Amino acid sequence: MNRLLHISALVTLAFLSTQCNPGAKNDKASPGNDTLIQHAELLSVIRHENYTDVQITNPWDTTRLLHRYLLVPRGSELPQGLPQGTVVKTPLENSLVYSSVHISALDMLKAIDQIGGVCDLTYIKTPGLLARARAGKVTDAGNSMTPDIEQVMALSPDAILLSPFENAGYGRIGKMGIPIIECADYLETSPLGRAEWIKLFGLLYGKETEADSIFALIERQYTQLAGLMKSAGHKPTVISELKSGSAWYMPGGKSYMARLFADAGADYPWSENDESGSIPLSFETVFARAGHADIWLVKSFHVGSLTYETLQKEYAPYARFKAFATRKIYKCDTALCNYYEETPFRPDLLLQELSALFHPELFPQYTFRYYQPLPE
Repeated sequence: MNRLLHISALVTLAFLSTQCNPGAKNDKASPGNDTLIQHAELLSVIRHENYTDVQITNPWDTTRLLHRYLLVPRGSELPQGLPQGTVVKTPLENSLVYSSVHISALDMLKAIDQIGGVCDLTYIKTPGLLARARAGKVTDAGNSMTPDIEQVMALSPDAILLSPFENAGYGRIGKMGIPIIECADYLETSPLGRAEWIKLFGLLYGKETEADSIFALIERQYTQLAGLMKSAGHKPTVISELKSGSAWYMPGGKSYMARLFADAGADYPWSENDESGSIPLSFETVFARAGHADIWLVKSFHVGSLTYETLQKEYAPYARFKAFATRKIYKCDTALCNYYEETPFRPDLLLQELSALFHPELFPQYTFRYYQPLPE
């Protein structure tokens, strides 16, 4: 008991513009004087005297670059002898941002006023951005899969921020001569690695000091809590989500979520798996390995109506799981909370949530932000 109280006390204290082919990964720049990135595996930032060299590793072929950007201060002449890459004048003043996740990150940096246009406006929850949209200060460029070209042309953004996909082109958008910033942060497998991409946004939007300060806080809080959870004793077994059709997609053992489960002091049945994405499994396979799981997390858009009764009606064998019988299923309705907008760049908040779910005795005063017990 004394040891438990000691850990609990420690936890409480811990939380008081020409686009070109970038070429192969071994394309070397002239020597730089420092690097800003410590955790992200797909992002490299090197300062030079008159520009900043940003290199993004191709997530689908890590021997090559996905893109290389040369950030040059706005208003200055282009330095002589720049390496091959896409020149971006910074700070950005009138950008087009596709993803609500990146809009949330820019809100953290207080750079919302530098967003001139967005895609998928109906899915955005950031109050500052919505206020600008209501005031007619933000262009709605339509669906992110098929943006409204006329609206993009009228906006004439100084850069477009989007999430890249394997073998995906950008159609007419890619031929407009506007720098496309391929934000591959979502493909990082480390929570701190993904969050560290906020440093790139800081460089792009003239908020470098703010980005460094925000990430330092996130890194400190995440690292302290993960270290403390290693001493938390019993590790409950956790599984996630529901089956979809004939497959149940579980996080791979080297995935972002598997890392969070481990750092939050849980045992994950597929921790030894080598996949970094989701792995499709049959119901029988999941039940055979994880039917004894102590905790079951379900996350979905408009999952608010889900109950133990409706879950069993949807698929009766769910009731065979231990977590169903002991009423240890928790749901996250992403339509009602900012899970997807907040957690990519605030993994410390998600780690705190999961730690409190897995070890409630250590966090008796914690108010849950994303997950709630599944009702009867």
